[in-house]
Amino acid sequence: MKNYLEIFFIAFRLGCTSFGGPTAHLGYFQKEYVQKKKWLTDQQFADLVALSQFLPGPASSQVGMGIGLIRGGIVGSILAFIGFTLPSVIFLICFALFLTNTTIDLNWIQGLKLVAIAIVAQAIVDMSKKLLPTIHHVFIALLALSAMLLFQTSWLQIVIILIAAITGQLILKNRTVATTSMAFSKKMGITCLSLFFGLLVLLPLLANTFQHDWLYLIEKFYMAGAFVFGGGHVVLPLLETQFVETGLMSTSSFLAGYGITQAMPGPLFTFATYIGTTLYGVSGGLLATFAIFLPAFLLIIGALPFWQVLSTNAKLRGAVSGMNAAVVGILAAAFITPITWYTITSIKDVIFAVVLLLIVFLAKQPPIVTVIIGFIIGVVFY
Repeated sequence: MKNYLEIFFIAFRLGCTSFGGPTAHLGYFQKEYVQKKKWLTDQQFADLVALSQFLPGPASSQVGMGIGLIRGGIVGSILAFIGFTLPSVIFLICFALFLTNTTIDLNWIQGLKLVAIAIVAQAIVDMSKKLLPTIHHVFIALLALSAMLLFQTSWLQIVIILIAAITGQLILKNRTVATTSMAFSKKMGITCLSLFFGLLVLLPLLANTFQHDWLYLIEKFYMAGAFVFGGGHVVLPLLETQFVETGLMSTSSFLAGYGITQAMPGPLFTFATYIGTTLYGVSGGLLATFAIFLPAFLLIIGALPFWQVLSTNAKLRGAVSGMNAAVVGILAAAFITPITWYTITSIKDVIFAVVLLLIVFLAKQPPIVTVIIGFIIGVVFY
């Protein structure tokens, strides 16, 4: 029980303080779960990140679910998800209920965006020291970084990971990779994968047959979570098609909710909470949240047992090592754009970003302290 409570409350704290989007979330996770708690190694963490790039859905949330799974099994995975998601869900339900009577100034969020720069920079440095031990690893990381900056497509990360795996298999054959201890069997994995694909077929049939509002809601959000690669921003046009173009929501309400969601900590997929609450109240918000995250939950539990087998296979250790190197490059590219590129827009931003970097790298303050300082900077100076 103590272990479960720890999983929940750490995830809840991260859900309250993890601003800046999926890449920033990974930075917070790496600092908390790898550096501080030592629940898994840098290589195991990179394995989870690499796997999340293959799977559709919210990458950072899937990594969090995977960490909870490793630490506390199925229950631990559920608690890690609830803890990380709950703060944003509560905020967005309140926003959806009172938005029409509330004027919200989001300028202060700039301070929290600057915090994300410092947190992600530290994560990249720490991971590079352990996951890029040779010039070959550095070369793979630089290629991944270059490709991410040169080309813009939601499928690119998957292609990069695959190429890195092939390259690693060819030139990193003798590298060893840490394995991940799992607390469940392949049978559970097969069950979850079967349920994932079964719902892809069953939900559209039920929604079309019974034409109930809530069945429609579940089906649309489940499909969004099941087919969207590239994170929360990619889901925006799909949800707009389903809810704005069909006349269920106005464009202004949709965009206002999307803007507010970006100001919240935690996963951007909780935009579903706002839409569901706007359409059908609190129950609709909770149902939409459950539906859009369910595919991610089923996929991470279904895929991890087989991912473990692949990573411990002697012939594929080089491939996993290559994927880990590519993950560092992918994170570095996201650090450059959009995190830094769209956050640093003035000399004032540069000054405060440097201050926060010094706090993280030299003063070595925990993330919560950095977040508080960033919040104060945002409120006072923006």
